[in-house]
Amino acid sequence: MSEEIAENGHANGGDVPEIELIIKASTIDGRRKGACLFCQEYFMDLYLLAELKTISLKVTTVDMQKPPPDFRTNFEATPPPILIDRGMAILENEKIERHIMKNVPGGHNLFVQDKEVATLIENVYGKLKLVLVKKDDKKNAAPLLAHLKRIDEHLRKRDTRFLTGDTMCCFDCELMPRLQHIRVAAKYFLDFDIPKELTSLWRYMYHMYQLDAFTQSCPADQDIINHYKLQQALKMNKHEELETPTFTTSIPIDVSQ
Repeated sequence: MSEEIAENGHANGGDVPEIELIIKASTIDGRRKGACLFCQEYFMDLYLLAELKTISLKVTTVDMQKPPPDFRTNFEATPPPILIDRGMAILENEKIERHIMKNVPGGHNLFVQDKEVATLIENVYGKLKLVLVKKDDKKNAAPLLAHLKRIDEHLRKRDTRFLTGDTMCCFDCELMPRLQHIRVAAKYFLDFDIPKELTSLWRYMYHMYQLDAFTQSCPADQDIINHYKLQQALKMNKHEELETPTFTTSIPIDVSQ
């Protein structure tokens, strides 16, 4: 259909179901991973399951600016993410999430019940959007900063590697792509940095950056930036389009303490 960018797991003898995840391609080159948050979230969920060998995972990118004819025939105007499980296509985000939880082998282990964490990470992305829409006024960064401080405080109190414990769950797969967008886009458009004193948050991000589930699914900085440029009807210049993709994963503090 389009570019296949990742395959993980084993389909030997058909003992493990193959799951295909169709994600949006880069809006710059139309081939590599795009900056769709839900695409990365479900990519991470499924990658973790493929690492446990409960599924075999195939990830395919589709250029939504020029979708191939077979994609248009099969899915009409439905944008990715699209999950295909044993020939059945699941098209809406909520349905994909429910399908991973209830129907994909091992999926139920990712979906931890934790109301405090669910409430904590809710709307953090909305704060980024507010900042980008009203980027002329630095005061609009205050709600985003306050939210990041709450997440830092939660991580410090729990004293665990991830949001709910020492193993990753669906909440981590939801939060970390959004933190990466905050880190890259807010820096580019507003020169906003996640404060160094949020040490628990930086330690959390450090642990996430060590994981293949994150690094294999993470879009390039340029794709994150272009995602928001397109929303604001701004154009990339030729220099940006030709740049070698970069991935910001550095940590500005010593996390070994």
